[in-house]
Amino acid sequence: MDEDSRYEAVRSRDGRFDGAFFFAVETTGIYCRPSCPAVTPKRRNVRFYPTAAAAQRSGFRACRRCRPDAVPGSAEWNVRADVVGRAMRLIADGVVDREGVAGLAARLGYSARQVQRQLTTELGAGPVALARAQRAHTARVLLQTTELAVTEIAFAAGFASVRQFNDTVREVYAATPTEVRTAAPRGAARRAADGTGIPLRLAHRGPYQAAAVLDQLAREAVPGVEEITGRPGARVYRRTLRLPYGTGIAAVAERTRAPRTGSGVHPSGWLDARLHLADPRDLTTAVQRLRRLFDLDADPYAIDERLSTDPRLAPLVAARPGLRVPGAVDPLEAAARALLGPAGCGRLVEAYGKTLDTPDGTLTHLFPEPAALARPEGVPAPLAALAPALADGTLRLDPGADRDDAQRELLALPGMDAATVALIRVRALGDPDVTPPGVQAPDAWRPWRTYAVQHLYVAGESTP
Repeated sequence: MDEDSRYEAVRSRDGRFDGAFFFAVETTGIYCRPSCPAVTPKRRNVRFYPTAAAAQRSGFRACRRCRPDAVPGSAEWNVRADVVGRAMRLIADGVVDREGVAGLAARLGYSARQVQRQLTTELGAGPVALARAQRAHTARVLLQTTELAVTEIAFAAGFASVRQFNDTVREVYAATPTEVRTAAPRGAARRAADGTGIPLRLAHRGPYQAAAVLDQLAREAVPGVEEITGRPGARVYRRTLRLPYGTGIAAVAERTRAPRTGSGVHPSGWLDARLHLADPRDLTTAVQRLRRLFDLDADPYAIDERLSTDPRLAPLVAARPGLRVPGAVDPLEAAARALLGPAGCGRLVEAYGKTLDTPDGTLTHLFPEPAALARPEGVPAPLAALAPALADGTLRLDPGADRDDAQRELLALPGMDAATVALIRVRALGDPDVTPPGVQAPDAWRPWRTYAVQHLYVAGESTP
């Protein structure tokens, strides 16, 4: 899109582009999402930015009305396999906060200077600024949904000091932390303080087929780690999470009501979720892993538009607009599920999974870590070969992994076949353009062949 096209999207309050770019108004010093309901500013006063961090870096503060920091992430980062796309997925997972820019660069196989240069050139902000924008959003969520002390929130959000936290919140939101907390929706902090976890709205763009996603998660649920309760249309998916600083339990509710349209001309919506975390520093990572699991950053407009041109897929897309492909919160779990199925994974969990200190209903275990399965005895092959490779870093299946490299390394493991590797590439690596062996996929389906196959699978025309 050129700037004139972006301005037309702003003028029509087109929610399709929320998260794809941001606009800032020089006369007010505020940046917004394209669908902001405020009066459209004059063209000469508008500047455009590819990320919220770039707008903040230029001195603009977040709009209090449209809350641009709460929009779904750009779908571009899921599609792209280059260093910028891989870096954005790792930053979203909290790598910069935990390992610094040097750790990010090491995972990408580049120098810190190269990563800084590429991100700044393309996105208008380097890894530190991008991580800072994410920390500010985490801080706002904690301020408005919990009764944690401000000092605890500062460090839980990833800030190095309370002063840095205060300065960032004032710069981004033009308000003190106390003022941000006061502006929370009525009753939010009280609900979060009664032991029911941190309430969240996981935003998505466009239509979302929650029933299809919950159906698939229910079929694949691993006993002890996942459960789905409730009747169709009002189900709740719950699971345990192994996180960098501790453990967590997530609950995500099925949402079948029509999405809100707001001021934009295209609908958007959210999934209601709650997180119980042993350490609040894990909030950002937990949220991003749920977003990957539920495929919330996909762009259904681009996907449906491309696939609708195919006569075979057009009626399927019309029947299920916005169909998503579930991902994974743990790459080893995704690989084990592809190899062994839910029942086999349940046996692994019982034998090698860590028991929760306080079981919650049927949720009793964490899925085993790679090191726990890196043993020749008792672990089914080829998982016995996969787990050590993940444990020692020889093989990486994290959000920033090079997908082609990972596929080559997986195929080199004993017992791995092309169909299993294709499924791992879809679920663990989030690749939107994968065709499993035996499925005829024309080039017209590119770069969304994963979603085309998902339509066939949900419609009963192919097997997973």
